[in-house]
Order: sequence, then structure tokens, then C-alpha cells
Amino acid sequence: MKIVHYLNQFFGQIGGEDKADIPPLIRHEPIGPAQAFAVQLKDIGTVSATVVCGDNYMAENQDKAIESLLTFIRSEKPDLFMAGPAFNAGRYGPACGAICAAVTEELHIPVITGMYSENPGAEMYRHKVLIAQTGNSVAGMRPAIAAMCALARKLAAGEPLGPAAVDGYLPSGLRKNIWSPETGARRAVEMLLAVTDGKDVPTELPMPVFDEVAPAAPVADVSKARIALVTEGGLVHKGNPEGLESSRASKFFRLSLEGLQTLSPDAFQTVHGGYNNAFVNEDPNRLVPLDVCRDLASEGLIGELAEYCFTTTGNGTSYQNSKNFGAAIASALLADNVQGVILTST
Repeated sequence: MKIVHYLNQFFGQIGGEDKADIPPLIRHEPIGPAQAFAVQLKDIGTVSATVVCGDNYMAENQDKAIESLLTFIRSEKPDLFMAGPAFNAGRYGPACGAICAAVTEELHIPVITGMYSENPGAEMYRHKVLIAQTGNSVAGMRPAIAAMCALARKLAAGEPLGPAAVDGYLPSGLRKNIWSPETGARRAVEMLLAVTDGKDVPTELPMPVFDEVAPAAPVADVSKARIALVTEGGLVHKGNPEGLESSRASKFFRLSLEGLQTLSPDAFQTVHGGYNNAFVNEDPNRLVPLDVCRDLASEGLIGELAEYCFTTTGNGTSYQNSKNFGAAIASALLADNVQGVILTST
């Protein structure tokens, strides 16, 4: 088999964050982790090339990056494509998922990547791409490589994959019918008996679990309340010195509003990649209504306005990251005695 491997700028040995803007390139040899895959899979194939792209370049120019990468990959005529592993890296995971999905659609060859279950890329691509279960960080590189190689061997041999929990990949959400030697009635009774014995019995039909969030009580008297501004619309200082991602955010920020009556387009912009942000960049108050809130405070219609705004990007951001951001922001607001929040979306 001929194998092509995808890496970001860090694992591709180009550099760190200072090189995250590099466009796609190809090296006709295994580089970094691809060398380990080349050694472990040498009996079934050869890693003929490594394609590399900077995390920021991929996030900000995904269509263009994928088109260039596909050109490189097609030229190699591979039998198998591998990417990562990305562990829990918030930009690298979605990048691995995106290029694997594109290779599947365009070249119709097997693809494998590896991610931690909470990586936003896993949430976005597990139903399209075979994703080996990995640990949270690069400390788990060896078992991640072993897991991906085990899947590669199965694919090379044409063997059908077993259940996700058995073969070590993230569940895709697809269900397959299988023959069981026992009837459903007998299995149900056996499961019930096991439960009554205090055993942990996995269900045969796992269902998604969704949070239920009770609506907050209305603010008793807005004219006496301390109000704060929060947005998931990607507000940043001009030039984005905070480094907020345009999609799949891995962080949030607290922007100071002290001394400001309005948000000037010379000082603020949005980096959100999920809507036409030209109108916000013309007037950032359209996203975060600082000017109106200052007027309301001066007229006594709200008690006071907190001198900051919390901001992140909601575009493609994973459920777990969103939950973590919300909890941290809420904790900070409570500590600052905020009674109400104006949360603006896109």
C-alpha cells in the first residue's frame, strides 16, 4: 500500500505558532509522527509523502487549503490516507477531520485519523471519518499510533470493523444489525438480572444525553441592576491580537470597555467565520450594543454597565468547550455581582 500522511506545522517540524500561517506543502518522505507509522506499517505499505499545513491557514482558508492538499495527495495516488493524531488540539483536530472527509469524498480511499473524544473535530467528523480513540495530549502518542495502525491493518486486509469499543475508534453514530445467538427477550431478562445484582450493564441502544437548562428568573428591577455584555460573535481588538479563532474556538476573552462610549471600527472587529461580518466590521455596536447600553445607563433605565465584555466564537465550537466557557464566564459574572446579561449571538 502507498500511504500519504497529513500533519500540522508543529508535528510537520516546520515550527510552532509562529509558523501556523504556512500554506500547504508536500514532502516526499515520512516526517515526524509519519516516521513512526512508516516503521510500524512497513510490512503492509510505504509512507510515500507527508503533506503539511499550518493550523491557522487551514482554519482561515479551509476550502483553498483543502484544494491544494488534494492536488498533492492525488499526485501520489495513495491507497490509504492518514492524519494526525490530533489528540485534543482545537484547530488540528478539525483540520484532520476536514482533509480526511475531503479525501474520502474525492478519492474514495480509506482514511484514518486519531483524536481525543472531546476534540471539536471528533464531534464534527466522527460520522464521516474513521477516528481512532486517543488520549488527551501528545503524551499518549505511542498508544495513539498503535490504535491507528491496528485500524490501518484491518482496512488493508479488507476486514470489517467491529464495535467501536472493541476496535478502539470513536462511535460514528451508525448502527449495524448483527446476529445474536440469544433472542432479545432472553438478553433483556439477563440484563435485568445483572442490574438487580448491582452490575454495570451497558445498554444495547445508547441514546444521546442533552442538558436541560431552566430559564433564569427575570431581573427584578433592571433600573437598579448591574448588567454585563457577552457575545459569541467573535468580537476582538483590531488585528485580533487575542488570537481568537474564526471557528471552533478553544478560548474566550474579557475585553475592557472602560472609558468607551462606543465601539469604533478603528479599534474593534469581528473574526467570526460563520456569517457575513462586513456589517459588524463597519459598526461593531451592531454586534455588541455598547453605545445603546451607555445611553440606557445614563437615562437610568439600567442601573450600571460592567466595564468589560466577554467574547468568544460560537461557529463550530464543540459542545464541551461551549459548556466550559459558559461556566467560567458565569462564575466571573457572579463574582462581580452582575444581575443581568445581554448575550448577543449572530
